[in-house]
Amino acid sequence: MRALVAANEALARLARALVVVLVVVMTLVLAAQVGLRYLANITLSWSEELSLGLFTWTILLTAALGVHEGFHVRMALALEAMPARARRELERLIHAATVVAGLFLAWAGWRYVVDTRGSVSAAIGYPIEWLHAAALVCGVLIASFGLQAALEGRVQGPDTEAGA
Repeated sequence: MRALVAANEALARLARALVVVLVVVMTLVLAAQVGLRYLANITLSWSEELSLGLFTWTILLTAALGVHEGFHVRMALALEAMPARARRELERLIHAATVVAGLFLAWAGWRYVVDTRGSVSAAIGYPIEWLHAAALVCGVLIASFGLQAALEGRVQGPDTEAGA
């Protein structure tokens, strides 16, 4: 369990740092696109494609971080009304379902990478697998973060901190 926690903490730190870098680069690319279009009447052919890739990775990495940090979308009204033991067990079941969903996303992402292997993006010409690998990576992270939460018996709500 300690190895899983340590690995997940390192992966979460890496994902957080990567999200910051991706958002900064995406913002600069979009600012350049808009600025050059309106100020110099220059259209960048590659900026939208790059922004789409950066946005995809940003959203999927942030979704995985949501599982790690406990800020993912959840409806807790029924859970909060349950006795503590029943709530804990139901939370474990929810975390286990999150693991299954993460594994499915990883599998589907892998299939998509395999199916599009050899293709390149239209404007930039980068291997399209780089874009599609975001689902694979996100799925693996969600499964790993969900497994940790399930094993810890993590319970979240108004009386507990997210991720506690």
